[in-house]
Amino acid sequence: MSNETANMDQLRERAIRNLKKRRDFKAHLLVYVLMNAFVVAIWAVTGAGFFWPVFLLVGWGIGLVMNAWDVYFNDDFDEEQIKREIEHLESHR
Repeated sequence: MSNETANMDQLRERAIRNLKKRRDFKAHLLVYVLMNAFVVAIWAVTGAGFFWPVFLLVGWGIGLVMNAWDVYFNDDFDEEQIKREIEHLESHR
């Protein structure tokens, strides 16, 4: 297999991985919105006292933000970062 073909295969795998992560994030976001709307509706129907859904909204929201960070802002490692980490690991053997 040529070097160019290997690079294209790696790019294809990376693209597929990124597309799957985006699709999964969108599903996570949809579930978050639907479930929290349901919980807020329960709160509203049962008297709308203290807004207890805030705990679910914030707690789950933190997880959603971390998921978004992984999908949209977490770049893959470049070769220089990998090389430095290998050197670091070798020096601590």
